[in-house]
Amino acid sequence: MDRSSDITAHLLAWSQGDQAAGGALLDAVYHELRRLAGSHLRRERRDHSLPPTALVHEAYLKLVDQRRVEWQNRAHFFAIAAQQMRRILVDHARARGAAKRGAGGTVPLSDLELGVDPLPVDLVALDKALEKLAQIDQRQTRLVELRFFAGLTIEETAEMLRIAPATVKRDWALARTWLYRELQGSSG
Repeated sequence: MDRSSDITAHLLAWSQGDQAAGGALLDAVYHELRRLAGSHLRRERRDHSLPPTALVHEAYLKLVDQRRVEWQNRAHFFAIAAQQMRRILVDHARARGAAKRGAGGTVPLSDLELGVDPLPVDLVALDKALEKLAQIDQRQTRLVELRFFAGLTIEETAEMLRIAPATVKRDWALARTWLYRELQGSSG
């Protein structure tokens, strides 16, 4: 059984009430969650006070609280994990910004692969832009979460959203362009 199938099997067993599967799931996903957390935190300012391990643990605690979720597969799990990490990082940036007015976390916009000069973006501004995008196109917002925050491939994103990979590529390009314009306007 490959790693992806193993994670899916643990998720399904855990969803059906197998408590031992929860521990096996943590063992199976911990390294990938830590990699994802590290990736998010590398986009942050250098003096970020939230270490990757703390982000992973906080996100995992929120994930195990998701008892009503009917886990579908590995991609679904990591999509929800990415949403949780996004919320944690945005909350952390808001708290830090409240403590030090205007000192929220930044993300280089080049991480969205726009093909233009990087524009440092406040995480709170990115979150607001994604909320605005959700009012226009929820699928594109979900796609950004899956690609940018969860680090899913085009194919995994297509599977998760149940659309063609070509549609993912097109929507990904449109969403990145929209976000770039939105964030460029909010930074000036």
